[in-house]
Amino acid sequence: MSDVTHEGSSGTAPPADNSWRQRYWKKNVRLMVVLLAIWFTVSFGFGIILIEPLNNIEILGFPLGLWFAQQGSIYTFVVLILVYALWMDRIDKEFGVDEPKGKG
Repeated sequence: MSDVTHEGSSGTAPPADNSWRQRYWKKNVRLMVVLLAIWFTVSFGFGIILIEPLNNIEILGFPLGLWFAQQGSIYTFVVLILVYALWMDRIDKEFGVDEPKGKG
């Protein structure tokens, strides 16, 4: 982030000191770690490690383990991208660094 003062769409600028940057980055990293842990659990845990037990469960004639290995991790990743974007918008507004709206 640059040292230029930015005013978000909420009309508030971030505080002059840099302590907000550390809190902002900490929230961002925490969110990324949680979302990547969920993705790892679904893709590696369910799709590779637990595939055999999950294959005993069939949904619409397909083994659940196969579904997680082939499609579940991709669907989960797309949903996690959406969650990340929406959550970061909220964090950006909280710290006053959100995108200005309505111009253009």
